[in-house]
Amino acid sequence: MLLHTIRVNPSEENINIGPLGIRFLLTGDDSNGSASVFEVLVPVGQKLAAPAHKNDAYEEILYGIKGVLTWAVEGTPIAVGLGQALCIPRGAVHRFDNLGSEDVKQLAFITPAIMGRPYFREAAEVIAAAAGPPDRAKMMDVFRRHGMTVAAPPPAK
Repeated sequence: MLLHTIRVNPSEENINIGPLGIRFLLTGDDSNGSASVFEVLVPVGQKLAAPAHKNDAYEEILYGIKGVLTWAVEGTPIAVGLGQALCIPRGAVHRFDNLGSEDVKQLAFITPAIMGRPYFREAAEVIAAAAGPPDRAKMMDVFRRHGMTVAAPPPAK
């Protein structure tokens, strides 16, 4: 017997993190904890404001809908464009930048659904409160509480 109503985009919500747009579609509540699904909208020239990080206990799968987003996974740049998919395994250090000439839209799947809307809401608050780069200690705390670890800065050259 179903305990909730089945419907399209049951957890739809738009969350802005600075210039980035996140459009949630499904959360762990909608999938018995198995997946979160959301769109990521990244304007042209935008770089991830948060530091490189790793997902401690979940995979992050990206699927290109529009434009090309360059993900750095364990230091290797990987361009993900229209119709392409990338799985970032748990524990892999990653980040992204829109180095292309158009805005990007990608679909993200988090499995299991450890990271969801609360992470993006809290990250948006930390970024909005900063006059410049976000407070690293506050971001590290938000990351930690949502299953992520901030990567150590790269060694100085």
